Amino acid sequence: MKTYNGRHLIACAVVALATTSAGAQSDTPADTQASAPASPASTSTSTSTSTSAADVAKLSPEQQVKWLQHAQKSGALVKMDDAQLTALFSALDPVVVPTLIKLGPSGYPSYEFTLSRWERLNGKWPSKPAHMLVKLEHDPLRIYAKWLPDGDHSGEEVIYDASKRGDEMYGHLGGLLGVMPMWTALDGTLARSQSNHKITDLGTEFIVSQFMTDAKKYVEVGASYKPQVEVKTVNGVRVVALTYVSPSGKPQFYAKKQTLGLDLRHPYFRTVEAYNDDGEIFEKIVIDSITPKQFDAEAFDPKNPDYKF
Repeated sequence: MKTYNGRHLIACAVVALATTSAGAQSDTPADTQASAPASPASTSTSTSTSTSAADVAKLSPEQQVKWLQHAQKSGALVKMDDAQLTALFSALDPVVVPTLIKLGPSGYPSYEFTLSRWERLNGKWPSKPAHMLVKLEHDPLRIYAKWLPDGDHSGEEVIYDASKRGDEMYGHLGGLLGVMPMWTALDGTLARSQSNHKITDLGTEFIVSQFMTDAKKYVEVGASYKPQVEVKTVNGVRVVALTYVSPSGKPQFYAKKQTLGLDLRHPYFRTVEAYNDDGEIFEKIVIDSITPKQFDAEAFDPKNPDYKF
């Protein structure tokens, strides 16, 4: 493989997204985007499952990115077995995944998804995850979230609409609030009582934004950015799990160690496992399903008869 200024290439890959709002989205679903690049015409390497990791490693970093984009969109990655995927991602240049993620799109203009989320709160790890149904729309950002019956905080609901109240959400959060809906600050004490995150952190875009922010910090301190690679199936979601160990941990970096599960068809992460400086897991997220969808006005209206506000 060619030698090159790795720090410069990573910097080029991450700086633009790390300083841009994560809400800027493509108008075309990631799996049908017309501008998807084809396999590099200047090489004989294809995206078939017979392509070896050694063949892909011979390409320049820019060509590797194009190869990987096409392999995702064509379904070639899905067809690879675990050993093939592990060998492939171990052979890729360290700048390839950050560049792939930067080029995106990191989500859809509007979509519905379900996720399972574990968070360590007040030093305690939950016995079961929060299982959530989320409707999300950009420009302006609107979110409806419902905690499903089989998970923690069952029955809670929240609506956020940036066009109406940018710093508040409406919902019934349980605990002190009971079932009485009310307005509360996005990052207030009541909101933080059941999560370390704001409701606006839901979705693939926040995970991507956090990854790119840390990538920029790796560049700034001159740290190696080559991850450990394995293939995992987490809650039924098969991903390429990339583990990054930061040089200094929190608070400079989001976590001392993070394992991010790359979707096999799209340039975003489906799973997150984050560990603190003592090696203790403090967060786990699995996005179970994602469906691009157009919403009507009722989707983000507390008066929707399907909601329990």
